[in-house]
Amino acid sequence: MNPSPTPPRLVVCEWLTPRQIEMNLKATTKDDLLAELVAKIPEFDSQPEARQTLLKALIEREELYSTGVGEGVAFPHSRNALVGLVDKPVLVFGRHPEGIAYGAEDGVPARLFFLLVAPNVSLHLQILARLGRLMRDPRLRRALLAADQPENAIELLKQAEATL
Repeated sequence: MNPSPTPPRLVVCEWLTPRQIEMNLKATTKDDLLAELVAKIPEFDSQPEARQTLLKALIEREELYSTGVGEGVAFPHSRNALVGLVDKPVLVFGRHPEGIAYGAEDGVPARLFFLLVAPNVSLHLQILARLGRLMRDPRLRRALLAADQPENAIELLKQAEATL
């Protein structure tokens, strides 16, 4: 009997490029912030209907229950994977200078945002879990708040993932 092959290691920073990072979000409301994050998805540049579908799903998810997880972090995502919208995971990182009231149970305004779109439910849940583990580290959160360039944020995430 052959042992089953080891699944490939999930590395979320592989789905981030500098184009998908906004170090100075300007929105003042949750809906505007979601639109600002969705605008960073390069796959949707020529697909305004996909952009609107995702934005609507994100707003509906936030109305159901906030994706603010506390400690100034939020993981905007739809309730379920939007099958057919993307063919590979899409991640957008955004940072807000003051923070936005985001409905987290601790009441701390969110400043660090990771928008997730996945092609299937399994990957969607795996990525959310991995992001959750990463963002538990207060040193990483502080470093991401201090990073001055998108490339620095990617490097910080890469280093943090290497230690998981």
